[in-house]
Amino acid sequence: MLGFLFNTKECQELEYLLKRELEEMLLDFSDKRIDYLVKRAMEDRYSVLFKMYARIAHPKELSKYVRKRKLEEEHLT
Repeated sequence: MLGFLFNTKECQELEYLLKRELEEMLLDFSDKRIDYLVKRAMEDRYSVLFKMYARIAHPKELSKYVRKRKLEEEHLT
């Protein structure tokens, strides 16, 4: 486990970067052209980034990035 000390400006920048990446990934999940195996890898990465964001975000902000459907459910339909 690693620990980091960030000042306020650095925390804001980290939050911004995580939000942008999560938003982009949410859009990519809905793209039918992306292969199922690629989406599986994306799901793992999304989980890691979401957990990082959850450590610094307000709960109301966090709810915007909760995945509504699991990848397996999308693959079955």
